[in-house]
Amino acid sequence: MAESRKEEFQKYLEKSGVIDTLTKVLVNLYECPEKPQNAINFIKESMGPPAPGGDVEKLQAQVKEQQIQLEAKDKEIEALKKRLAELAEEQKKAE
Repeated sequence: MAESRKEEFQKYLEKSGVIDTLTKVLVNLYECPEKPQNAINFIKESMGPPAPGGDVEKLQAQVKEQQIQLEAKDKEIEALKKRLAELAEEQKKAE
């Protein structure tokens, strides 16, 4: 019974292309004239970027939030510059 589960899993990996992909990556690592110091990073980089998911969505939300904060800070800076100019003008008149 355990053997059939193993065979089913192997068929699943073959159908989904996992076996081919891993084989290609490992062959590329084997054929590297200078072996990388970190084989795991080499394998990760060879397999490509991760599929869009939670991390990407989280980062996109963070970027949007920071853009909103940046716009608010820009408006605040402009208001403070305007106020500073007004105060400088008042001071000139007072002298």
